[in-house]
Amino acid sequence: MTFSFVFPGQGSQSIGMQQELAHRYPIVRETYKEAADNLGFDLWDIVQNGPKERLNQTTVTQPAMLTAGIATWRAWLNEGGDHPKMMAGHSLGEYSALVAAGAIEFGATIKLVRKRAELMQSAVPEGEGGMAAILGLEDEAIIEVCRATSQDGVVEAVNFNSPGQVVVAGERFAVEKVVLLAKEAGARRAIMLPVSVPAHSSLMRLAGAILADELEDTVITDPVVPVICAVDAMPYANPGDIRNRLKQQIFQPVRWVDVVRHMMNAGIENIVECGPGKVLTGLNRRIDRSLTAACLDNDTTLQEIKDGVFG
Repeated sequence: MTFSFVFPGQGSQSIGMQQELAHRYPIVRETYKEAADNLGFDLWDIVQNGPKERLNQTTVTQPAMLTAGIATWRAWLNEGGDHPKMMAGHSLGEYSALVAAGAIEFGATIKLVRKRAELMQSAVPEGEGGMAAILGLEDEAIIEVCRATSQDGVVEAVNFNSPGQVVVAGERFAVEKVVLLAKEAGARRAIMLPVSVPAHSSLMRLAGAILADELEDTVITDPVVPVICAVDAMPYANPGDIRNRLKQQIFQPVRWVDVVRHMMNAGIENIVECGPGKVLTGLNRRIDRSLTAACLDNDTTLQEIKDGVFG
């Protein structure tokens, strides 16, 4: 069975996530306890009880999604699950992939992603940044719309999620203008997203520079499983490369379509989303219908995937 694991990022979180998995596998709660010890607050309580506004704060969401991905990964290993041929993660999920691949310790990474979240939150004044999803236009058409709007402010295509689904980010006024122009250009849908942090845009460059210092102080080793970086859809080469591209990742686009196609070219036939939600599973199916995509987010799906039953 040739398969890969991919880890979701922000947007897949929900109140009550992983309750069923935690009931079946004690390692899940143990992973959240380890996270709490490093964060200084009870992450499991927020994940289970909210409030939703607190969970959706990026300084909580990023540690929560990292912890969720690693808790799921550890449950998989505890059940005797095999290592995949390769791994990847969408945005923040790349950190989960690197932890699962043994490149960075979980305790160090939970602190690192919280710092990453703080840097991203403070990079742009509250209310001045924005993101929008554009559906039904070719990538080049969206890039051209952003280019035509750039004189009004920073706005860039930052997530190439699937054919016909691109996210743009930048200064709010410019993003709002791109939404209008995209509709005029024939987009099936163009909507502002309920976030103020323009992730993966050039407005995050300063955050990346500061994050680089944090990465220098983090122990990083070679991954035991290849991890595909979404900056250029190529495997991380070594610890120095990991540090350099994680710095870039915060202000460079997520090229998810290219990541999935890289996996397919490497012979991957089955892609497993390791963590809550089914966002990546949906994207992967839209990228190529011949792929078998499955989401490992409860005991039933864990056992099915372990037995080679996908989707």
